[in-house]
Amino acid sequence: MRSIIAYILLAAIMLPTLSPWGTIAYFKLNREYIAKVLCENRKRPELHCDGKCYLAKKLKQQQEKQDKETSDQVHNTPVIQLFIPQSYTYNFEPESISFREPVRFFHQLLFYAAPVGKLLRPPRS
Repeated sequence: MRSIIAYILLAAIMLPTLSPWGTIAYFKLNREYIAKVLCENRKRPELHCDGKCYLAKKLKQQQEKQDKETSDQVHNTPVIQLFIPQSYTYNFEPESISFREPVRFFHQLLFYAAPVGKLLRPPRS
């Protein structure tokens, strides 16, 4: 089932690129009819057009139609805005800190003298 869906999607994607080949195949199969009835130069056989003018006109029409559809698709494509400006304002100034109770610091600076004199004596022999 998946392969069938894949082939259908592939055909749908490839159809626009294969449409000029369909026009050429139609021209090859019906060359005599096109040369006798639809050719613009059918009354001047010395040009040896044989319907090539009709083929060129049809291919040009298909190309113009495809270009128009492509440009319409491009113009109708919605624009996605990637950057959205935010209305936030940031204040980087520090706020004053208020305490409920006064903060009391107690720091005791005591001088400690280590007994360096006893530790740094040379060994006795």
